[in-house]
Amino acid sequence: MVTDEEPGRPPAVLFVGHGSPMNAIEDNAYTRSLGALGARLGKPAAVLCVSAHWLTRGTAVTGMERPRTIHDFGGFPEALFKVRYPAPGSPEVAELARAALGGSVVVDREEWGLDHGAWSVLRHMYPEADVPVVQLGIDYGAPARRHFELGEKLRPLREKGVLILGSGNVVHNLRRISFDEDAAPEPWALEFDAWVKARVEARDFEPLLGDLSAAPSGRISVPTTDHYDPMLYVLGAADGRTPSAGSSKPSRRLHLDALLHPGVEGQVFSRCQAFECFDCRQSNQSKA
Repeated sequence: MVTDEEPGRPPAVLFVGHGSPMNAIEDNAYTRSLGALGARLGKPAAVLCVSAHWLTRGTAVTGMERPRTIHDFGGFPEALFKVRYPAPGSPEVAELARAALGGSVVVDREEWGLDHGAWSVLRHMYPEADVPVVQLGIDYGAPARRHFELGEKLRPLREKGVLILGSGNVVHNLRRISFDEDAAPEPWALEFDAWVKARVEARDFEPLLGDLSAAPSGRISVPTTDHYDPMLYVLGAADGRTPSAGSSKPSRRLHLDALLHPGVEGQVFSRCQAFECFDCRQSNQSKA
């Protein structure tokens, strides 16, 4: 794995497939990998999380001192609803994000908090809940390119010690779920996963911002973009650029350590351009 541990470098940019809410309280290969990742990367000054579970009209950012733990799901064991992740918020980071994004960004100081797209991941990365967390709402009416451009605008926050976290899934089709924990990935999901992987590896982001229905198995893999969109913020905030016109090679190359598996994503984009997959087939991530 490629890490971003050199002193003086800004925090990594992460995209994590959060999977089932049950991962918040389970001990499996996936959750252990999150714990190891948090230990290896160290604690940032704050986390700015773009979660698939906060869809807004326009762009919003949480600005409260003490964000509440939101249990935005149903039909799960009572133990999951008892979980609290009491990380502090950061009005200062919220203001940095608002200033960086410009426009009519709303600072929410009362309504939202931390949904399971944020706390189910951070509970394993930073179990002490001592890292301030701010959430950024996804403007669900905006096109893919707009999400990518907003990610670009957030890049300077990394220089302030802010870790930018995208939490969603590359492949997310609830109507095609198999609830068999040992089920093999569907061929169509593997196909789309491989297509995304190849585009990211080559830093060829344009197809990822276009019509996904034209991509191999794109229509079935991404029937709605809520879980896909957080990845676009991460791509925008990552270092390096796509190849210039006439260039056959990207300015920097992403290193992929393992084949991405649908529903078991655990991707990392860091300053040194790491793209990692934690192979956690037994984590039951495909349930959400």
